[in-house]
Amino acid sequence: MSNVENVCRGIYIIGGGGISNPEDAAVFIVDFDGELVMIDAGAGKSSRILLKNIEDAGLDPHAVSALILTHCHVDHIGSAMYFKEKLSLRIVAHDLDADAIETGDPYLTAATWYNTILPRTTIDNRLKDEHEILYFNGHELHCIHTPGHTPGSISLYIDRDEKRILFGQDIHGPFSQDFNSDIMQWRESMQKLLDLKADILCEGHFGIFKPGLRVEKYIRDYLDQYASY
Repeated sequence: MSNVENVCRGIYIIGGGGISNPEDAAVFIVDFDGELVMIDAGAGKSSRILLKNIEDAGLDPHAVSALILTHCHVDHIGSAMYFKEKLSLRIVAHDLDADAIETGDPYLTAATWYNTILPRTTIDNRLKDEHEILYFNGHELHCIHTPGHTPGSISLYIDRDEKRILFGQDIHGPFSQDFNSDIMQWRESMQKLLDLKADILCEGHFGIFKPGLRVEKYIRDYLDQYASY
């Protein structure tokens, strides 16, 4: 029995707590009319499970053309090179986190927190602008630079079936000097996400939030929680 969840048309959660290894952050697949995009890749201990879950969703893993890493932490990127080698996909990350990923910095990648080592991971496409649009099968995937948790954190969104779906991994933090976190930047980033007025939030550790009012409340609750920092 597969634990894969269909979030909405063509969007699946294939990894994360309760689906793959407990250390995995959420892993998503977006189907752009046959061309697939993976968002994050788990902590590295459940690569084959994630691959099987793509198949269990009725999808061809070899149709995955890109893996987009939302930031440099190992629970989100540990299986990145497995998928690059297995599926010949390209890896995308923000320039400000890319060096930490490629060098496997044990602190910036939070590998020390997970008592692991990040495999050597190469980035094919470094995002550098505040807002970049990637195209898959003629469809838009928006990449928004949302620093704070890490310098190169990004959030993604697509508009589908008159709904805006936001992939906002690790909105909740945490924040640490080990990660070069910046709480002031994070507050500004959260305002960017509020301004998007998303209908569905795919969060990195705490599941799917909808409708829009619940998405807004989730973000504002964390802004309130860290108001005094």
